[in-house]
Amino acid sequence: MTEKHHAPKDVSDKIALGFTKALRFVADTFFKKRYGHRAVLLETVAAVPGMVAGAGLHLKSLRRMEDDRGWIKELLDEADNERMHLMTFVELAKPNLLERLIILLAQAFFVAFYAIIYFFFPKTAHRVIGYFEEEAVRSYTEFLAEIDSGKIENVPAPQIAINYWKLPEDATLRDVVIVVREDEAGHRDRNHEMADELSDKQ
Repeated sequence: MTEKHHAPKDVSDKIALGFTKALRFVADTFFKKRYGHRAVLLETVAAVPGMVAGAGLHLKSLRRMEDDRGWIKELLDEADNERMHLMTFVELAKPNLLERLIILLAQAFFVAFYAIIYFFFPKTAHRVIGYFEEEAVRSYTEFLAEIDSGKIENVPAPQIAINYWKLPEDATLRDVVIVVREDEAGHRDRNHEMADELSDKQ
C-alpha cells in the first residue's frame, strides 16, 4: 500500500502535523518495536475522535436544525471500526496492568483534548486525525515488515477479527494487520477530505 502525505498548507496544518509528530515520538520512545502494544495505545486514542466529533455534530444538527451531510453516521462508523481494531489487538497483545493504566489515562486526556479542539477548530481536528492515520499506516507497514522478516511470530488471527472482517478461519496476524492498515488508509483520506471541505467553507 502506498503511503500518502498531505503537505501542510497553512499554520493550522503545521500545528496538526507537529502535534502528531510529537505523539509519534512518545510512542516510539515508550513502545519501540513492540507493535502489538503500540497498536493497543494507537487504537485506544483512534477510537475517540469519531465518537466525539459525531456526538458534537449530532448536537449541532439538532441545535441548528440543519442537515449534517451524512457526517454523523460516517464518523460514528469510523469510531466503531477503530474500537474493533482495539478489541483485536487487546486479544493479541494482552497488555499488562501498567499498560492498561497508561491507555486509560491517554484515552481520558484525548477525549477532553479532542472535544475542545473539535468545538473551536474542527478543520484542525480533522487534519490531526488525517496525520494520525498517516502515522498509523506507516506503523502497520513496519509491523508487516517485522512479521515478514520473522522477528514477530505470525500467530493465528483472533476469532473476533475473523468474524468482523470475514477473514478465512486460518487467517493470521499478517492478514489482520493488512485489513487494519486498509481501514486506516481510508480514515486518513476521509479526514483530510473533511478538513479540506471545512477549509473551503471558511
